Amino acid sequence: MVPFWLWVVLALVGLQRVLELLYARKAAKRLSAAGARWIPEDGYGLIVAVHVLLFVGCVAEGLWAPWPQAGWWTFAGGFLYALGAALRYTSMAALKERWSTRVYTLPGAPLVASGPYRYVRHPIYLGVFLELLGIPLLGGFWLTLLVLTMLHIVALRRRIRIEERALGLD
Repeated sequence: MVPFWLWVVLALVGLQRVLELLYARKAAKRLSAAGARWIPEDGYGLIVAVHVLLFVGCVAEGLWAPWPQAGWWTFAGGFLYALGAALRYTSMAALKERWSTRVYTLPGAPLVASGPYRYVRHPIYLGVFLELLGIPLLGGFWLTLLVLTMLHIVALRRRIRIEERALGLD
């Protein structure tokens, strides 16, 4: 049986994602006003689908599968989620006003090379990957973890290729 606290965690993470989407909408307007160019074919739909499936999968598995429960993996999941969130938010802070959920290029602007970007080329994507491993682990949502991880790898590979091409890094 899935503990109540896990439903609260899923709800809070869902709220966090919705608030970030609202912030990203404002960021898109700022970027456009600054002369940034939006790359419409940026793989965003698949990224959104992965995030939606995370919640749908965890809820469905939590309600109907017999195996979801807390265990040693709950601590591993919490650690991965916390590590991913820390990496993601420090990366967002390094990007400052250039952060968005969509792919934008700002002509003449150098690549960000501060914060985690000093060490990792795509730290936000690594952070999100760790978060999306951690969330299903919290409750032992094994099927969601398996399917979501495979789909997320496909989505990230596609998104990174698009982003690097747009930035002239390919």
